[in-house]
Amino acid sequence: MPKAVRQFAVRPIPTRSPDTDPEADKVQIELLRSATPARRAALALSLTATVVGLARLALARQDPGASDEEIGVRFVELNYGREIATGLAAFLRARRS
Repeated sequence: MPKAVRQFAVRPIPTRSPDTDPEADKVQIELLRSATPARRAALALSLTATVVGLARLALARQDPGASDEEIGVRFVELNYGREIATGLAAFLRARRS
């Protein structure tokens, strides 16, 4: 006798944003649910690239004279910690030498 297949009920997802029409939100959720894993991965990577780009832009605005490398090191410090940023800065200096 085969083991029983466990079925999960699809719970309704509340509207994620107060300025999004609930029907539009349902369409977006359905599109995400029906997307292939490759499409969902591409969307996640695209969103990540957008967020990283905006974060780096904000850092550049805070320090207009900073080089791209300095902004990158600052980004790493804020997101991954001072120790890793210090190692990255040392690596970049050594690479220039």
